[in-house]
Amino acid sequence: MKLRQITLIASMVLLMIATGCEAQDTIGKITTTSANESSGAVKPIMSDIINEKGAKIGTATFTQLAKGVQIDVTASGLKPGLHGIHIHETGKCEIPDFKSAGAHFNPTAKQHGYDNPSGEHAGDLSNLVAGTDGKAQAQFVVTTVTLQKDVPNSLLKSDGTALIIHEDPDDMHTDPSGNSGNRIGCAIIQ
Repeated sequence: MKLRQITLIASMVLLMIATGCEAQDTIGKITTTSANESSGAVKPIMSDIINEKGAKIGTATFTQLAKGVQIDVTASGLKPGLHGIHIHETGKCEIPDFKSAGAHFNPTAKQHGYDNPSGEHAGDLSNLVAGTDGKAQAQFVVTTVTLQKDVPNSLLKSDGTALIIHEDPDDMHTDPSGNSGNRIGCAIIQ
């Protein structure tokens, strides 16, 4: 997807949020919805995002909704532009490279990316956008995962899962991670 299309979609979503409307991103499974849809049965999880030196650079909050999980992300200290962001299969954030988080969360054994005809991983998200000040704030709703325990697509499996921010943009089709480069931020989901 081209940067112009992403910018246009982001602008439309922000406008709809500001006016109280609901928006659905037609790229994939990510939608922007009202926080009133929270299921309330599962307590939200808040995790610190750390960088490759172990310093806190942001937070991620995971809230169970009726139709998936809402992920609210704030981060700073990023290079301006697009960054791949994904849910990974293991709840470990060992510095400096976060490889301990394993591959993308993929309980249905698909390939990577919204644009991949054999995709997408349950842990695939659209790109995170950092402003010229290196700060990013985003909300994702992922309908292919849950915070309900003891189900195959649960983010709260026995060894947890992790949210990873990558150095480069996700191209949305290259398996296994969209050519999104090094892992530069990590948050444990437990």
